[in-house]
Amino acid sequence: MAKRINKAEDPMSRGQPKVSLLERVTPLARQINSLDTDRIADVCVNKIPLVVGSAFASLYALDEANGILHLVRHNHPFPINKIVSLNQTPPSPMVLAVKSRELILTGDIDTHRKPVIKRSQRAFAENYRTTNCAIVPLICHDGVVGVLNLADKVEPNSFSREDIALIELFGQLIGASIGNIKLFEKMQRQATRDGLTGLMNHKTFYEALERELWRSRRYGGIISMIMADIDNLKKINDTYGHRAGDKVIREISRRIRECIRQIDLPARYGGDEFAVILPNTGLEEASLVSRRIVESVGRAPVEWHGEEIGLSISIGVGQYGADANPEDITSRSDLALYSAKQAGKNTVSVFQEPQAR
Repeated sequence: MAKRINKAEDPMSRGQPKVSLLERVTPLARQINSLDTDRIADVCVNKIPLVVGSAFASLYALDEANGILHLVRHNHPFPINKIVSLNQTPPSPMVLAVKSRELILTGDIDTHRKPVIKRSQRAFAENYRTTNCAIVPLICHDGVVGVLNLADKVEPNSFSREDIALIELFGQLIGASIGNIKLFEKMQRQATRDGLTGLMNHKTFYEALERELWRSRRYGGIISMIMADIDNLKKINDTYGHRAGDKVIREISRRIRECIRQIDLPARYGGDEFAVILPNTGLEEASLVSRRIVESVGRAPVEWHGEEIGLSISIGVGQYGADANPEDITSRSDLALYSAKQAGKNTVSVFQEPQAR
């Protein structure tokens, strides 16, 4: 019995390391389990290095659409790459980790063989005191969402089995949290954006209009509003089908975006109708933008299964002061749009508020 008690109290007993590991991981795991990127990045570059004994850490997020790793946070006292392309030649160790989806962990990166990593692939190699590193692809639902780098473990000059277990566990936790952030952001975009065009949806448009009117009241200024309607969309749908009509809507939304400024706020207002809020814009400039949109839309047809579909759009535009309300703005711009339709389509009609006598 005494032997059993002594064994249970022995710090080298089999149960003790597990408890120690749990105590080290649990507080950080709670912090990583977050929708706050800054909080996760702080754990990655300031706290995980202390746990595994590395001097330096950096966190990169993957922009999969553009094939680019963006630096989120680092603790290096010297410059490191802020952007890393997945198409670089030769590929950097991070790119190799992303493409293989496997942890690259070595005590001597210069002699590493799976994969071979040449010194020419490491632009800042001379800044490190050691040649050990851990390059951790962060994975969520079988997709890479980023990379965590840990480097310069001095004492001892290699990662222990416990370090490796911790690094792999942290990699899984961080990957899951970053994946959750991306999913949350995607859901938010879907709630505010039109699924076909990517423009603001009807609800978000009215929220944006309220904000712009509030700014005008507080700081002074005017806004202009464009209401646009695709000409003959029903005929296009009836002739070529709704998939062709969807392509027309997407193409026209793209051309509208090309004709406006970054500060302007385009929306898909309805099925075949668009709206654009132009902050701090007078009627003359808004009319020029409207004519530019009409010309851009009508300049080239859309091809559908070998046939060309001609495009045109009608626009109503108006200028409004800070005392206007959203309903007045949209109804008056809609009246101008109706005038454009009545005038034969493919044109711009201007709404002007009556001048005070």
